[in-house]
Formats: sequence, C-alpha cells, structure tokens
Amino acid sequence: MEQASFCGLPLLTAPGEVMTPRPATEQLVAAAAARIGRGFARVADVGTGSGAIAVALALAAPRAEIWACDVSPAAVLLARANAHRFGVHDRVHVVHGDLLEELPGGLDLIVANLPYLPRGEDRPELAGEPEQAVYSDGDGLVLYRRLLAEAKGKLRPEGAIAIQFHRRVLFARCEELSTMAPVLQAVA
Repeated sequence: MEQASFCGLPLLTAPGEVMTPRPATEQLVAAAAARIGRGFARVADVGTGSGAIAVALALAAPRAEIWACDVSPAAVLLARANAHRFGVHDRVHVVHGDLLEELPGGLDLIVANLPYLPRGEDRPELAGEPEQAVYSDGDGLVLYRRLLAEAKGKLRPEGAIAIQFHRRVLFARCEELSTMAPVLQAVA
C-alpha cells in the first residue's frame, strides 16, 4: 500500500487495484460539501475506490451519513481502512455493490466519479490504473446512464446528483435527471 494526498489527507491507496485519487476530484468534494452545508444529509458515494470522496466529505460535513459502494472487493476493504484511519467509520458505511443496488433510499445527494472513457481509448497518463476504474463499455457513458436511471428511485424528491466528468462537476436536481444524459454526451 501507498499513500496519496487528497483534500490534504494522507489516504491509503493501492496502485493497480483502485484508482489513485486525483486533485481534480477535490472540486467534487468541495461542491458536495457546499451543497450539504452543516446540516444532516444522507449521501451516497458511488464507485468509492479508496474512499477518498466519502472520507473527505465526512470530514467536511460532520453531520452527513455517507454510504460508499464499489464493485471491487479490494476497493471496499481499502475504503473501510481509510474510514477507520480518519475516525469516520461510524458515518461512512462502505458496502460491496453495483451502483445504487445495495444502498438505502431517501438520499439527499449522490456523488460519483465513475469510469467514462470508452474501452480502447489510449490515455498514457492513466497507465497503471485498474481498467475497471477508468474504462466503460460502448461510448463510455454506460455506467453514468445506469446511475441516472437508478438515481430517481433512491433520491428524496429534493435530492440531487453531483458527478465528476472530464474534470468538471455537473449537478442535477432529482427532477432534472432526465436532462443530464444529453449533457454528458455533449461534454464527451
């Protein structure tokens, strides 16, 4: 295991097993923390990897309850280790699962930084990162389309989704979810 700095935190990471947290993702944490504020919120971090977003958000929003999930068993173990390391394991619940299937409903916010590059696209700066954390099927947007379709059933009516996509943070309120997929296609 190694360490990587993320939002000023020395997080444990496992190169080749989970994607190394990147500084560009810190803006997703900042945007989510600003939306949550200091009040209670139930948040999902989908595709948590090392747990970087979940842990940093738990520290920035001390009344948030965060559900973090990943399809990789190695990522789940690492995210749990990071939650324990920073003393937020009582509010960061890490589960193994695909997108939102294992998460509770009534979410105030869903955050995600999912793979969105089409398989076969060559990105030398991502060499050494696990393929499942970088690439997605088809045009690369398959996972985001699935997430948007599932989100409406998990979000509270006033809830929202925040995703990182090509180093940008995109927000949509629950009633705007259907308009987000075309935005992703345009940005890609």
